[in-house]
Amino acid sequence: MSAEYDIYIDGEWKASESDETFEVRNPADTTEVVGVYQSATSDDAEAAIESAVDAQEEWASTPAPERGSILSETSAILQSRKEELTELLTAEEGKTHGEAGGEVQRAIDIFRYYGEKARDLGGTVKSAGAENKQLYTKPEPLGTVSLITPWNYPIAIPAWKLAPALATGNTVAFKPASAAPGVSRALFEALEEAGLPAGVANYVTGSGSEVGSALASHEDVDAVSFTGSTAVGTSVARQAAEDLKRVQCEMGGKNPTVVMPSGDFETAVDIVGNGAFGVTGQACTACSRAIVHEDVYEEFVDAIVDYAESLDVGDGSAGADMGPHVTESELDGTLEYIDVAVADGATLETGGERLTGDGYDDGYFVEPTVFSDVTSEMRIAQEEVFGPVLAVIPVSSYEEGVEVANDVDYGLSASIVTQDMTEAKRFVDDVEAGVAKVNEKTTGLELHVPFGGYKQSSTNTYREQGDAGLDFFTSTKTVYENY
Repeated sequence: MSAEYDIYIDGEWKASESDETFEVRNPADTTEVVGVYQSATSDDAEAAIESAVDAQEEWASTPAPERGSILSETSAILQSRKEELTELLTAEEGKTHGEAGGEVQRAIDIFRYYGEKARDLGGTVKSAGAENKQLYTKPEPLGTVSLITPWNYPIAIPAWKLAPALATGNTVAFKPASAAPGVSRALFEALEEAGLPAGVANYVTGSGSEVGSALASHEDVDAVSFTGSTAVGTSVARQAAEDLKRVQCEMGGKNPTVVMPSGDFETAVDIVGNGAFGVTGQACTACSRAIVHEDVYEEFVDAIVDYAESLDVGDGSAGADMGPHVTESELDGTLEYIDVAVADGATLETGGERLTGDGYDDGYFVEPTVFSDVTSEMRIAQEEVFGPVLAVIPVSSYEEGVEVANDVDYGLSASIVTQDMTEAKRFVDDVEAGVAKVNEKTTGLELHVPFGGYKQSSTNTYREQGDAGLDFFTSTKTVYENY
């Protein structure tokens, strides 16, 4: 019998008022129940918010270095549990052991980073326009914030929302995605062990329609930070906007890598392959389109097919190169897009099938898939697939490559492979994306610089991570002092 886990409200672990639960199963072997979680209600969500509101004034008045010390201690506790959390992440979400370990380390580093940043919180001093006057700014916490996070980075994304929110003196009501809620639960266990006061951070599992909606719309919530699909993010933003909450939504992507003849060819194949098939393509920054100059197009298609076919697909805990989809519905969505691409006239070069047989029948496995002869108007080139499916698009020039790169409704991450500095510099200026990379894969982020997208990838309000993460969770007060 798998363990049953509670929600966390006002410093206590307890069952939901619904008395109902849901199972989380291993996507590599669905006969294994990883954990049983509470199906919380809107009343539970409201209790979490009320708890956060009650704790907010005292937490905001706690000296920032003291708040930072709790975050730093949380980082140390997570570090001591790294292997345990890595195995849990793999079992819940399906990442390979290496991918899961990297993500857990990211959460550890984020709490350490914001623990130190809390010591430097402060405003700016400006020159006053008269004698005997001081003019300065003072950052203040927004109050109580709701955080809603996805399943594909189930500890890193919660960490990069939670840590800056707490560092700046806000209290939190948090909902993880139901597909992988356990590893983020560990953040709250670590915060509790580190001495976080009761009510400051609250953890509620359950459906988006029940819990998420309550967190986004409640009148006592001052801000909402969401990461997930564009459709759900748009709904969250609308709910939050009804009473002028501050809102931040990071959403989908259709990320390109432009491959130019001047670029190192082997580097290009590795960058595209890693970006497309890493984490099973289940990343908002995954490379979904390889836009390749015609001079190297045929050679590139052959090489990326070899790359895809070289990957060992299987259980992430058993040394595979690529794990399963997180749920059957995600797998079905990928297979549907593969059928659409074939119907639209794209050439299926490799993959495209659900894997069956020994070691596969009880999991959500799909072959790494490559399409060639893709044109920009095809759905496979326009819509987010969220699986290990790569569309390879030929172009005849740099200008056409950038035009195709920008010819989507998304604008999250984009890269170019080139050794021509003019192309590199122009790409950074020309591409419509919140993250622009030169000779790097579209995935992978530094934690101390802003992250966010353009167009339908983001609400284009505030960025996440680094100092931008602190900016979202604070309001600036301008102070005039005459003496």
